[in-house]
Amino acid sequence: MKIGFIGTGVMGTGIIENLLKNDADVTVYNRTKAHAQQVLDQGAKWVDSPRELAENSDLVLTMVGYPSDVEKIYFGDDGLFKAARQGQYFVDMTTSKPSLAKKIFDHGQKLGVHILDAPVSGGDVGVKNGTLTVMVGGEQADFEKLKPVFQQFSSSDTYFGPAGAGQNTKMVNQIMIAGTMTGMTEMLVYAKKAGLDLPMVCQTLQSGAAENFSLGTYGPRILRDDYTPGFFAKHFLKDLRIALEEADEMNLDLPATKQAKQLYEQLVDDQKLGNDGTQALIKLWWH
Repeated sequence: MKIGFIGTGVMGTGIIENLLKNDADVTVYNRTKAHAQQVLDQGAKWVDSPRELAENSDLVLTMVGYPSDVEKIYFGDDGLFKAARQGQYFVDMTTSKPSLAKKIFDHGQKLGVHILDAPVSGGDVGVKNGTLTVMVGGEQADFEKLKPVFQQFSSSDTYFGPAGAGQNTKMVNQIMIAGTMTGMTEMLVYAKKAGLDLPMVCQTLQSGAAENFSLGTYGPRILRDDYTPGFFAKHFLKDLRIALEEADEMNLDLPATKQAKQLYEQLVDDQKLGNDGTQALIKLWWH
């Protein structure tokens, strides 16, 4: 199977590297070619547009920044659908809008293209170790067909239902992460003010009921003043906005998630720190 991949950010690069380690035939496209050099050096091939990638691939995986980017690479003048052919597989792994996932699926159906929405969780640690969690929406038969591909970079891949179900599951994931990130941040602020040994606090909490991914992954980075992005704060804010938009459509009020969004708006929009990692939320107190 010839695999095409669009998006060579932190997560995309890690997924491509895992595919290459498994001897996959991978061709890539990215808006800025220089950002793809790391995987090109490892054996990936290059094309100049999404359309050209579709012309040369059996399966195309996409992982970009925002829903507007997804819309462009699928429906744009030089997009994937301009060269799509019956029997191909397109999988969007961007965290995006469930409604857009359904739109892509419906258009793919008209062309005979198999479409899945398959966002992931696990951050830079998960992608490096090949232990991502993949949440999938679309046709179950298509999911079963592509499981061997997903398993090259994940430790968990789960089918949740029709088109958009993968994206809705990712929204659930991000709502949960919002709570653990704000909890970790306020815990550290309190512990520091109380004069406690912060590394000892983190170690102790991780051995008890407060154990969680955010604390285990990002707590140590905060303590060494490391705000490089395992996941960009600006992208997390985008995810929270999508989650709250979807919640509004379901007539749900999520006050804690709203508060998390407001805090990340202060970090990203007011302090212009969107290119920091999500752990930079602590800067609202410590810097």
